[in-house]
Amino acid sequence: MSQEQQKAGNDRQSALQLNKPQGPLTGYRVLELGSTIAGPFCARLLADFGAEVIKVESPTGDPVRNMGRHADDVSLYAASILRNKRLISVDMKTIEGQNLVRELMNKVDIVIENFRPGTLERLGLDYEDITKDNPGLIMVRISGYGQSGPYSPRPGYGVTSEAVAGVRHMVGEPNLPPARVALAVTDHLTAVYAAFGSMMALVEREKTGKGQVIDASLYEAAFSLMEPHVPAFEQLGIVPKRVGAKLPNTAPNSLYPTKDGEYVLIAANNDAIFRRLTEAMGQPELADDPRYSTQKSRSVRVDEMDEIVSAWSTEHTGKEIESVLLEAAVPTARVYTIADIFDDPHFREREQLVKMPHEKFGKLTVIGVAPKLSATPGAVYQLGGEVGRDTRSVLVDLLGLNELRIAELESRNLIYSAEMVKQVHVGNGTRE
Repeated sequence: MSQEQQKAGNDRQSALQLNKPQGPLTGYRVLELGSTIAGPFCARLLADFGAEVIKVESPTGDPVRNMGRHADDVSLYAASILRNKRLISVDMKTIEGQNLVRELMNKVDIVIENFRPGTLERLGLDYEDITKDNPGLIMVRISGYGQSGPYSPRPGYGVTSEAVAGVRHMVGEPNLPPARVALAVTDHLTAVYAAFGSMMALVEREKTGKGQVIDASLYEAAFSLMEPHVPAFEQLGIVPKRVGAKLPNTAPNSLYPTKDGEYVLIAANNDAIFRRLTEAMGQPELADDPRYSTQKSRSVRVDEMDEIVSAWSTEHTGKEIESVLLEAAVPTARVYTIADIFDDPHFREREQLVKMPHEKFGKLTVIGVAPKLSATPGAVYQLGGEVGRDTRSVLVDLLGLNELRIAELESRNLIYSAEMVKQVHVGNGTRE
């Protein structure tokens, strides 16, 4: 390891120990007004790479705190997706609360919101108006169907956007109704597009000094997955169908059952890999059989090919198959569960399972940072915490409010510290 690398590593560890942001976005400030998944995940990506992210919540908290599993009444999902952020609570339903948020918008580089289109305008936080005082402001707007178009006013979640985008039609077995992936795939994909847009806007701002609006929609992010099917429909009239685990017109490329009741993914698409697969299976003659010897010939015998591979796979455990085929350089993987992931050395070596201090559990493991930058890597330096944890410090640091002013705002229930939030009764939406 070079002296430069050693110094970079030491600096990184020092930053983590001091709970300081680090990474290429250090020095940039982001205001997160979003909720649930797409907005918070977009902001989390920026926070992981050093941006100072200030998240604004109502006293009842972001709905994401009610998603996923809880332990001792602590949202485990929120501990991860709200990590590396300063958490403040402001009542944005009041004029005074809206004015506070406006003041904060004048102190940041990027604002992220994922309300229904028109909501910010109704709150008096119109982008064009804000940029009179902060012309360099970049506004990231995430919504179900975009800021324009006939569907713009519709409420939208990832699942409904997937349906409109044609993606749900493609998921599942052909003889069953469309299925769902039990993960927030479209929310995360949209957040990545939104974060990418914000980085392009920062580059452009370096040239012009002007900010701009990034209009990222869930349905367009989902629709981007349909890229190969757009020209195929126009030119050939092909409406793609659900195919289950198979890859259309390609074999062997599917999930295959194992002796121990699991599944293994084998992808022997081209002829060279197929030959290696047949040798590993002890059936090298298949690679010379004209019915299976070429990718084209196998493409019209997908079911037949899958039956042959399945007959072999069911005679071996998943780990046996994985070991034999990886040795033969055949792309293969067992279908991991989260328990398998926690036992896998690759995830830990790549720092994808990060163990962090937690005030209640002592330690809590969260997902790591991606992508990896060689010179200025991102990091997890603080887990998400209670609503309003940083309200007071943010208002002091950014707006210069004194203790008297903060106490006055608290007394009028315009802002909330963590101690005040504990008095808010969430169960029926009323305050104690």
